[in-house]
Amino acid sequence: MQNLSSLFALNGQTAIVTGGSGVLGSALAQGLAGAGARVVVIGRRLEACENVVRTIKANGGEALALACDVTSKSDLERALEQIQQRFGGIDILVNGAGGNQPAATVSPERSFFELDEQAVNTVFGLNFQGTLLPCQVFGSVMVSQGHGSIVNISSMASLRPLTRVVSYGAAKAAINNFTQWLAVHMAQEYDARIRVNAIAPGFFLTEQNRFLLTDEQGAPTARGQAILSHTPAGRYGQPEDLVGTLLWLVSPAAAFITGIVVPIDGGFAAFSGV
Repeated sequence: MQNLSSLFALNGQTAIVTGGSGVLGSALAQGLAGAGARVVVIGRRLEACENVVRTIKANGGEALALACDVTSKSDLERALEQIQQRFGGIDILVNGAGGNQPAATVSPERSFFELDEQAVNTVFGLNFQGTLLPCQVFGSVMVSQGHGSIVNISSMASLRPLTRVVSYGAAKAAINNFTQWLAVHMAQEYDARIRVNAIAPGFFLTEQNRFLLTDEQGAPTARGQAILSHTPAGRYGQPEDLVGTLLWLVSPAAAFITGIVVPIDGGFAAFSGV
């Protein structure tokens, strides 16, 4: 029987976090580093990634910042070369890149019939393709190693269709399906030690959704208030609320867990509204 420290330790492992410079991604990257992993922070803007890396290093961790477009396979392949030169193998992949846009969101100013086609495609591509492509590029290393853990970041919008977020919700629902598909594919075709899971955050304030949940003064919008009233925990999630579940899923403690989507939502999905 393993002791608790060895069950959850990630010492010597290399973890990649896409979207690692964002509000949620940076917390996940720091959590992985705190558990002993070497962390590669990937985002569109190198400066933002370097800020996260500085924080990790200041706390005694090891990290690398890389600018990369996760919807570009060639960009991802270039990132892979740098990662392998620096760290060698890849043990953990967290697909945190994603987001929404106002032009792909139904609102009082924009009906469903007026949604911008390019914005809809961009949002869907960032969330779904931006998950699938890293799984191809970085997951191929896991296949050659015979082990690895992939955690995709889904959303509460994938489990319970939410008003307004048309493209975002559809992309996150696709991620759930893809997570289960890839979990089975990796185990049956390659190695059962390659595990694929997802976490579905409830409502967290990020730069992508702030326009829906708060007004210019920071007070809850009508939508924000409705969400809070349907969340038994009575608050929005904090980025740190995601870290424990992530560390569990990528650790030896979850060696027999693959193909699941874990909601982290303060009870939102459990509450009927009555």
